[in-house]
Amino acid sequence: MNFSSLQEWLVNLGVPSGVFTYNTWVYQVFMVVFLTLLVSYTVGLIFNRLGRFAEKSNNPWDDVFLESARKPLKILIWLLGISWAARITHTANNAEIFEFIDPVRRVGVIVLITWFLFGLAKRFELALQSPDRVKEPLDATTASAIGKLLRASIVITAALVILQNLGFSISGVLAFGGVGGIAVGFAAKDLLANFFGGLTVYMDRPFVVGDWVRSPDKNIEGTVEHIGWRLTRIRTFDKRPLYVPNATFSTISLENPSRMTHRRIQETIGVRYEDLQQVRSIVDAVKRMLIEHAEIDDNQTLIVNLNQFADSSVNLMVYTFTKTTIWVKYHEVKQDVLLKIAEIIEQHGAEIAFPTTTLHVASLPEQFAQAGVAPATKP
Repeated sequence: MNFSSLQEWLVNLGVPSGVFTYNTWVYQVFMVVFLTLLVSYTVGLIFNRLGRFAEKSNNPWDDVFLESARKPLKILIWLLGISWAARITHTANNAEIFEFIDPVRRVGVIVLITWFLFGLAKRFELALQSPDRVKEPLDATTASAIGKLLRASIVITAALVILQNLGFSISGVLAFGGVGGIAVGFAAKDLLANFFGGLTVYMDRPFVVGDWVRSPDKNIEGTVEHIGWRLTRIRTFDKRPLYVPNATFSTISLENPSRMTHRRIQETIGVRYEDLQQVRSIVDAVKRMLIEHAEIDDNQTLIVNLNQFADSSVNLMVYTFTKTTIWVKYHEVKQDVLLKIAEIIEQHGAEIAFPTTTLHVASLPEQFAQAGVAPATKP
């Protein structure tokens, strides 16, 4: 809209044409700012109304779109309005300071579109993890990888478009990136190693956020809190954060106890040699108790056998697996199993052995035998 069309529109509204005889650009700027304010206010009302409708709808993605577009669109309206007012001022006064209007407007529009798409990707990542928005939510690791790739693509594309609009040759920039990439690769060798290490973690998925991991090669054990492109943050069991470069995971062995299917109970329980005659019945009773136990999986390996004649006890091996993998509940089940084994041993008139030493004397010395005194023995 130029000045003549704006003047004609205002005259049709009843504004006297004489108003435009002195510093008409001032009135134009005022009207542009007023219209910008009016449009911005109207768009805000429309978004509020659409937001209320989106809350009632079953479609989870309309909320994501509206939340991402609200602020960028309002700022876009003000950017276009202010650039229009600046152009009017530049035309009226021929001020050199306003010659940058067009480049600023173009770059600003690109930045706002990037802001919208960046926020859309971020909210899209969060929505993929929410069971309220999708039927089968993704785990945090996969959703984070998708979100980071989308945001990186958006930022790189926006940067190239901005350079193109500022007059830089994209082919030259890409050629410089290809030549400079070699030097950057040598200078940032560790950074690139960590980047590809993080990419490997995202692709192979040896662990995800929330998993308990440990390494027999390194002093690493804890719960995974965050997987970045360079570092992975692990919260150790004493609640300290441990930051591990992603390249480390390419060179170490890693255990993921969170993916175990069962937890193992493996105990050696000794009874006295005096109770050797009761061992068979004790073994049968313990095995029957484990098979009938609600928290023991009898489809897994289950062993209860006489295993060893030790120095001061007859040792029974108890080897079985619990159904639960939860650490706290596992110990509760294990405690219950051990107490029931102790009860079974007691019910059979036997006792759990403890280390003892017995000294057997084949014959008494003659002088002690004649006196009827037994020699002292040491336990």
